[in-house]
Amino acid sequence: MNDTATTARRTAPAGSDRPLTEAYDTALLDLDGVVYAGPDAIAHAVESLDAARDAGMRLAYVTNNASRPPQVVADHLTELGVPAEAGDVINSAQAAARLVADKVPAGSKVLVIGGAGLVEAVAERGLVAVRSLDEGPAAVVQGYDPSVGWAQLAEASYAVQEGLPWVASNTDLTIPTARGIAPGNGTLVAAVRAATGVEPEVAGKPMPPMHRETVLRTGARRPLVVGDRLDTDIEGAHNGGVDSLLVFTGVTTPAQLLTAPVEHRPTYLAEDLRGLLLAQPAVEPVDGGGFACGGWTASVAEGVLRLAGVGEDRYDGLRALCAAAWTALDGGAAGTGAPDGRKALADLGF
Repeated sequence: MNDTATTARRTAPAGSDRPLTEAYDTALLDLDGVVYAGPDAIAHAVESLDAARDAGMRLAYVTNNASRPPQVVADHLTELGVPAEAGDVINSAQAAARLVADKVPAGSKVLVIGGAGLVEAVAERGLVAVRSLDEGPAAVVQGYDPSVGWAQLAEASYAVQEGLPWVASNTDLTIPTARGIAPGNGTLVAAVRAATGVEPEVAGKPMPPMHRETVLRTGARRPLVVGDRLDTDIEGAHNGGVDSLLVFTGVTTPAQLLTAPVEHRPTYLAEDLRGLLLAQPAVEPVDGGGFACGGWTASVAEGVLRLAGVGEDRYDGLRALCAAAWTALDGGAAGTGAPDGRKALADLGF
């Protein structure tokens, strides 16, 4: 962990005078929206990960998608040109299965609402996957899979109404696919919640069980979380007390980043995974209350973000805007809200 970069209340993206591959020993990479989208690799992902590996950084793939076993994910990565083994993949199914195993006797039956990845993770913990309440399960575990439909959700609802412990692999409302943004496990969990009035215990990002699972399986000493989602990847890093890199190849937009609460603010930001290979420019305060980065200066006046100067990299401008916006958010009077950044973002081409 980079103690100088991780703070309880981040008011600006951090700088690093070394490439991130040198500052951290392990990259904990989200998959959907970071390395690939559906069957295809994200632009620049393959070559960037190759270079990071060559620089000595360990690569581990940490995903809330519980539908596929680690070996299947590793095979997919390898086919895309990113060599990986099953042990390099940590998913929310594994975290959920460990959480369930802590609640029930060894060898218990568990009602699995999900796909092969969740079934394998349950078996890894010495539990027996079943598909019906009639088979006498001791708990319910639910994870994303495209095959989950009404019948499975109804079975989960019956079991939860019986008082069985209910663990969800994650509650991501959406998942990026090659065709666009689709409903995620959180949408399916919401159906069971609506039917039962019960809240599940959540294992995946951003909750602590996922961070614990990741550290146990990787042995990382100076991890860097790399993700595209503020409410899972970045918040999970915040909860675990480790640094994070946000990339803009998935669901998060620059506008969303400007209004991020403390727990959703990344340590670093980059357009894509090429950011792993670079030093990160520092954001510096300037006279008059503004912030400068890479030739851009950002400030807030009358509730509006202002951008001045000209820089070579528009993401330097975004870094400066984040500093101005986050400082205003943290220091503003109650009810004033976030400063309006629409024109400033448009000036940067976002």
